[in-house]
Amino acid sequence: MYRTIAAALFGLALAQAGLSAPAVAAQGTGKPSKTAAKPADEAHAGEPKLISSAFAIAHQLTGEIIAEHKGEEVLPIASITKLMTAMVVLDSGQGLSDALTISRADFDTLKGTGSRLPLGTRLSREQMLLLALMSSENRAASALARHYPGGEDAFVKAMNVKARMIGLNDTRFFDGTGLDPRNVSSPRDLVRMVAAAAEYPLIREFTTADERQVRVGRRLLQYRNSNSLVRKPGWDIGLSKTGFIREAGRCVVMQTWLQGEPVIIVLMNARSRWARDTDANRLREWLQSVGLHRLAHAGSQHEG
Repeated sequence: MYRTIAAALFGLALAQAGLSAPAVAAQGTGKPSKTAAKPADEAHAGEPKLISSAFAIAHQLTGEIIAEHKGEEVLPIASITKLMTAMVVLDSGQGLSDALTISRADFDTLKGTGSRLPLGTRLSREQMLLLALMSSENRAASALARHYPGGEDAFVKAMNVKARMIGLNDTRFFDGTGLDPRNVSSPRDLVRMVAAAAEYPLIREFTTADERQVRVGRRLLQYRNSNSLVRKPGWDIGLSKTGFIREAGRCVVMQTWLQGEPVIIVLMNARSRWARDTDANRLREWLQSVGLHRLAHAGSQHEG
């Protein structure tokens, strides 16, 4: 029933936009295809030509998939991992005002990424969460995992237990930062993970903050959101998280409102930030042109 309803919604959306299912699916691959190779005057008006290799769009309240390509393909998720990191930290009930210290164990020896948090930096657990979620600060995420009861091993175990609890069957975690390419998920699983993370007010706040100042030692550092779309007119974003390592490409997950309806967008494995943001904008424009209210109405008629 779930797949039938989702297929009906997707089919109606494509029909209203003048598309066919194969056309949209081909555009999601990021590879040359017969559809993608058509001259501009032969292309369907409003067709979302996506660069990301996999994506999913869902209605947050019903969980129904509006559109997807390779929705069940398991791929590395990079720093989207940090949404699960934050949920496990907040579920633990540990004090948000507790001071955590950056140690050498938090330095990235896997990918060699940098950080503005030097050895010995002391910040509250809440500040570490802010930096991990808003600016995708890896040392902050690592420190959160290390300071969990039982240490990092217990933390990663708790991440995987949480994943099973919320129905993420394609998802596996091996660290709390996302630097480990073995951290994987599928677009459909990430829809569920975003919906779960959206239940946490602090995650919603920190992932959508444009910029914040944090005092590190004697310096007052300015941090900005890693997703520039939170600053763009036309977007009403309630939750956001970007991710990037070479194996994952450019990824983003968002909960946003379109025509008053809560929608979850998942984009995986784009070639660049520009491509990722372009895909997101094209999907938003396409969904607005289709009309989410009409989609919801069609879904209720089909169920009856």
